[in-house]
Amino acid sequence: MNEAVAAFIEYLTQTKHYSAHTAMAYEMDIADFLKFYTDYVGGEPVLSDMARVDTLCFRGWLASRMRRGLGAKSTARAMSSLRGFFRFLSKQHGIKNNAIGLISSPKVPRKLSKAIENTDIENMRTAIQDIDGAEPWVAARDWALVVLIFGCGLRISEALAIRNSDISGRPESLRIMGKGRKERIIPVLAPVYDAIDKYISMRPFGNAPDDNLFRSVRGLPMSARMAEKVVEKLRNYLQLPDYVTPHALRHTFATSLLGGGADLRTLQELLGHSSLSTTQLYTKVNMAEISNIYAHAHPRAQIMPDD
Repeated sequence: MNEAVAAFIEYLTQTKHYSAHTAMAYEMDIADFLKFYTDYVGGEPVLSDMARVDTLCFRGWLASRMRRGLGAKSTARAMSSLRGFFRFLSKQHGIKNNAIGLISSPKVPRKLSKAIENTDIENMRTAIQDIDGAEPWVAARDWALVVLIFGCGLRISEALAIRNSDISGRPESLRIMGKGRKERIIPVLAPVYDAIDKYISMRPFGNAPDDNLFRSVRGLPMSARMAEKVVEKLRNYLQLPDYVTPHALRHTFATSLLGGGADLRTLQELLGHSSLSTTQLYTKVNMAEISNIYAHAHPRAQIMPDD
């Protein structure tokens, strides 16, 4: 069984190009199910046992996760991991299990992210100067990172993967490798390059063409956690709401474009979403804002329904 799980994880990373973090989550989900199955049947399973897992076992596993206090989102992901594993077993080992197709994942309400106020983004620049005033190049780096994510709608991982050679000569667009190694082209506005150029002019190291653009104070490539801390410090300093995160900067980019008339297909390409339904969430956010404005300002909103 361990060999089959290892082969599946290798398939995810090498063939499907899943990140190591995502593959680890899949592995933990499958291990959780196999542990439950071992207790359920009173012995460690072999590969052929996977064809005989019934709906009672699957539902018992889901119930056990609920008893352990695991949320619907976590369990829905675990169920997705297990379905992927059973599909792999069917294709690679001819082990088919029809029962798993009868099990529904817990419904997870899709939360609508909130956009950051434009004034709050403007205030971030002054806040960065106050926070990182002792290290001017760090202040320039942090502002360049904020402007890049907000100005291009990038994920943290995508922003941190950019190398010096990618922006040499200030190209009009960047070639971004997103999730699942899906490539897209992103136009870059002049203010984004202005912030990056200032940072590069002050950066004490990491100037080779193949070096990552964003560097830590020790000269190493900047990590995702470091980038998250940049926004955390800004949020705390400016006393902004908890939803102000690097992802919220990307979300604000999206809602700004949508509010400016961008169509969903264009927005889908710019964000690198594989599914249009993901992009359509931004429409719901925009409509929520419109509804709020209508409720508070439109004269018809004050008329009783039976009037």
